[in-house]
Amino acid sequence: MRILKTLVCASAIALCGGAALAQEGIDDPTRGPIYESLEGKTVAFVPQAMGFDLTEGWAAGLRGALEPLGIKFEIRDPNWSTDAGAQAITSLISEKPDVIVVHNPDVQSYARLLKKAEDAGIHVVQVNMRSSYSSDAFVGVDYVGMGEKVANRLVAKCSPANGGNGKVAIIQGILTAAASAYQMKGINNVLAQNPDMEVVSNQAADWDATKARNIAATVLQQHPDLCAFAGFWDVMDVGTGAAIQESGKDVYLLTQGGGNEAACSGLANGTYSEVISWDVPGQARDISNMIVQLLQLGTTPGSMKTTLFSPLTSLTKDTMKASSCWSLN
Repeated sequence: MRILKTLVCASAIALCGGAALAQEGIDDPTRGPIYESLEGKTVAFVPQAMGFDLTEGWAAGLRGALEPLGIKFEIRDPNWSTDAGAQAITSLISEKPDVIVVHNPDVQSYARLLKKAEDAGIHVVQVNMRSSYSSDAFVGVDYVGMGEKVANRLVAKCSPANGGNGKVAIIQGILTAAASAYQMKGINNVLAQNPDMEVVSNQAADWDATKARNIAATVLQQHPDLCAFAGFWDVMDVGTGAAIQESGKDVYLLTQGGGNEAACSGLANGTYSEVISWDVPGQARDISNMIVQLLQLGTTPGSMKTTLFSPLTSLTKDTMKASSCWSLN
C-alpha cells in the first residue's frame, strides 16, 4: 500500500508538471538555428526577362517565401539579352550573394559562368531550363519526359490506328533551349515506335507569337489536312491558335506552359485544345525549399547535384477546374 501511494503521488506531480509546461509552452529547439542560418542571406534571380507569366510567378513566389525568413531577394533582369544575362551573372560573382537562381536561355551560354559562381562559393539553382553544366540544384520540367508525353498525345489523337491521318506539325521555341532540344529527344523516342506518324513541319518560332502565327498559317496552306500542332509554349502558341482559327480548319493544338490563368482562358475560348501545365506556383515553392535546404546544410557549393522534376498536368476545356490555373494576384 505504501508503494502504491508513492506511485500515485508521483503520477500526480508529473501530471501537474506537464500541465504547467503545456500552459507555458515548449520552445522548438530547432527553430532558432534555422532562422539564424537564413538571416541576412541574399538570393539573386537572373531570369531570361521579367514581364511574363513564368518569371513574374517565380519571382513573386520566391519573394513571398524567402523574405519572411530574413533572406534578401533581388532580381537582375537581362530583358531577353543573353549578353546582358552573362554580365549580370559575372557581376554577381564579384558581389557574392549566397544563392543565384538562373533561368537559362539555352544549354550552353551560361555553363562556364555557373561553374565559376560555384567555384567562388555561391550556390546555383537552375529553374525549368537546364544548362549543360549541372549545378547544386535544378527545379523544373523533365523535358525528355514532356516530349514523350506530347508525342503520346499526338499518337492518341492523330495516328491512323486511332482514326487520324498521322500528319502533325511541331513549333519549337529556341532550338538550343533545353525546352526544345531535350523535348525533341522525347518526341523522337515515341515517334520512332510509331512509323505511321508523319511530322510534316518542325520549325522554331523563338518563343515569339507572331512568328508562330506565320509558321502555322504557312503550314496550314501547305497541309490543309493537318491533324495537329504541338507547340512548346502557350504564350507563343496564342499565334498558332490564331492561325488555326483564321483558317477555319479543325486542327488540334496541344501546347504547354506554367498554368497561368491565360491558359484556362485559351482553353475556354478555343485557342488551345489541350495544355500540359507544370504549375509555376508549385515550382516557386520547390525552388524556395531547395534554397532553404542548401543554406541550412551549409554544404560547399557545387558539391551536390540535385534534381527536382515538376509534376505535369494535362488540361482540356472539359477537365479544367476553377483551381486549375493561377493568377499573379
